[in-house]
Amino acid sequence: MNVPFTKMHGLGNDFMIVHTEAAPPAAGRIRAWADRRRGIGFDQLLWVGAARDPAAAAAYRIFNSDGSEAEQCGNGARCIVKFLADRGHTPNLTLEHVGGLSPARLLPDGQVAVAMGEPDFRPAALPFTASAQAEAYDIAVAGSSVELRVVSLGNPHAVLRVEDVDSAPVERLGPALESHERFPSRANISFVQIVDPTHIRLRVFERGVGETQACGTGACAAAVTGQRAGWLDPTVRVELPGGWVTVDWKGPGESVWLTGEAITVFEGTVAE
Repeated sequence: MNVPFTKMHGLGNDFMIVHTEAAPPAAGRIRAWADRRRGIGFDQLLWVGAARDPAAAAAYRIFNSDGSEAEQCGNGARCIVKFLADRGHTPNLTLEHVGGLSPARLLPDGQVAVAMGEPDFRPAALPFTASAQAEAYDIAVAGSSVELRVVSLGNPHAVLRVEDVDSAPVERLGPALESHERFPSRANISFVQIVDPTHIRLRVFERGVGETQACGTGACAAAVTGQRAGWLDPTVRVELPGGWVTVDWKGPGESVWLTGEAITVFEGTVAE
């Protein structure tokens, strides 16, 4: 049987979207579809279906290109909003995911804003092994010690401040930190360069994927940890290899809002 799908991307972070009530495929099938030479090619598969909560327009699950399941995806959520709006849904809607509900809106300029929830800085929320909660943590990795900040946006993030993202050791430290023993469920690893209080540059090594062109929750993690440290303003423009997003956070007790593009590439069918 052939499965209809839509290929979309947000700043080059690309997705295969399947809208169905069928159960998601096994990990091996996801890896085959994700193959960029023999399959469709994507960072994540977004499996969209009916929501249980009547307040939500749809529910989604996220699967990384290695077949593992992720809890949240900011660029993916924006693409789902655009996907649903193109099929007749209101431009202001709510999405259901494993972590709860996310209000969202399609803006007049075509950009999409999604509420990513309140950031949780408790180590247990990621989880991250630490004797007590702190603003920053020293961690031994790859023969050296680095300082990082941790936060959950529904999925686990670690953020390292660097002088220059172009020369940051993403290839060396990214995989070593992603699977570090202090992250029992692995983590997304962000390398952030602060240009000024309203502008950061970012590279992200995503859990289960590797370095991507963009990571929406990674952008949120970098912005909120920088705000908490006193480095950044409440509204931050985040420059990623694939383009720009804007992160807005008013502080504790408030949801983080992520705004950026959502682009349809093509539609097709693939053998199940």
